[in-house]
Amino acid sequence: MELRDEILRESSKANTMAVVAWAGDNPERIAQLVDLFLHGEYRVVQRAAWILSYVSDKHPELIQPHLAVMVDRMGHPGIPVAVKRNVVRILRDMPVPETLQGPVMHFCFQFLEDPKETVAVKAFSMAILGRLAKIYPDIRNEIVMLIEDHLREGATPGIRSRGIKTLKELGALKKTGK
Repeated sequence: MELRDEILRESSKANTMAVVAWAGDNPERIAQLVDLFLHGEYRVVQRAAWILSYVSDKHPELIQPHLAVMVDRMGHPGIPVAVKRNVVRILRDMPVPETLQGPVMHFCFQFLEDPKETVAVKAFSMAILGRLAKIYPDIRNEIVMLIEDHLREGATPGIRSRGIKTLKELGALKKTGK
């Protein structure tokens, strides 16, 4: 199978899951996906990101060796939102390696502060920062402040839900009369 052609064949969950099944637990095939994620054209990068997020659900241990390059990719200008969304989705569901905690915090704060960032990227970033605040309590107040700002400014249902959950996890949910 020519992986790039298969990824481009069809944008559907069925095709995505077929490529996920093809990758299986094979580190070489996953490395091919990561290479397309990092170096493919826009549409290939988008679809490879989606596939990698599902591979991570099934085999997080096989994504771990690639996390550094995936996190680094989030800092490149003009990346597709699918890259950010799927990398933070992957990181939401697995421990962030110590060597990546600083860059991941940086990106997640950056995403939360960006008024143009998508709901999913912000929500996943809140979850990641909430977990990292347990390791780095010094960031707790900044996370709480950012989430409270979002909630005051008429947050979308997704941001409201994730924000409230994160505030509860941080022991920072204020009682209101609502």
